[in-house]
Amino acid sequence: MDAAPEPAAFRLTPAAAWSLVGAQFVFLLLLAFLPWGGLWPRDPAVVVIAIVLGAVGFGIALAAGAGLGRTLTPSPVPRADGVLVTTGVYGLVRHPIYSGLLVLGIGLAVIGASALHVIAWLGLLTVLMVKSRLEERMLLDQYADYGAYAARVGRLVPGLGRIRS
Repeated sequence: MDAAPEPAAFRLTPAAAWSLVGAQFVFLLLLAFLPWGGLWPRDPAVVVIAIVLGAVGFGIALAAGAGLGRTLTPSPVPRADGVLVTTGVYGLVRHPIYSGLLVLGIGLAVIGASALHVIAWLGLLTVLMVKSRLEERMLLDQYADYGAYAARVGRLVPGLGRIRS
């Protein structure tokens, strides 16, 4: 009796992968360019908070991208010649670029002060959660150590969203 064939590894189609990337950038552009609202006053303290959040988020994303080096790709499909990075900001969260974009987005939502900004940030969060979960299915197939890494490191926030093996 022949053994059952191994199931094929999960892979996103290029169209699906790039659609997620496009949606992520649409939400970031909406956060940057939607008309400002008046849900809360835009006093100097709010402006400072928004600028700090934006700068911190951008810095996290930049550091995470630099940490990936040649493995970096905007697509959620891991590079075939990539390596699993688990040090630096990747020792704190599994998707620090997404974490940085979310913090940057919060800064944009704070300065925007509108319900549309809040909705756009929730849209960004949704896209990045879907993107990270699909990406992780592929990372589990590609890297033998990914399961152990995901069990000890949070998805977007340190300690939260660990995968139980």
